[in-house]
Amino acid sequence: MGKVLDNRVGQTSAVFDRAIELVHFLRRVGMHNFHHERLDCYQVAREVVDWLSNEKFPSGRSHLRDQTLRASESLLLNIAEGASHSGKSRTHHFRIALGSAAELCACLDLLPFKDKADHQNKLRRVGAMLSKL
Repeated sequence: MGKVLDNRVGQTSAVFDRAIELVHFLRRVGMHNFHHERLDCYQVAREVVDWLSNEKFPSGRSHLRDQTLRASESLLLNIAEGASHSGKSRTHHFRIALGSAAELCACLDLLPFKDKADHQNKLRRVGAMLSKL
């Protein structure tokens, strides 16, 4: 019985040692994050998009629902793509994202959602941040 227990302790110790080695390796090489994931404008825009995904759109307004969803997708995707570029291409994608933020804000004007004013203010913040990038 003692040998079996010693064997298990040895195996546990080996697994633990490998886990420690992995942690040190990951610290050395660093975990890869995409640049857009670190941008405040992307994080705030995601908050708005996440909120929208939980809202119930009024019946008979499917065209407005589609437009709102397209604008929200365009906002996030252009921030992500712009963050991965430089120069004129970066500016181009951020300008498109700014237009999508404005369009999304206008869509919210047409919808009867509670708390839409808070989310429109978030979109204005996103627009201000995009203008400075």
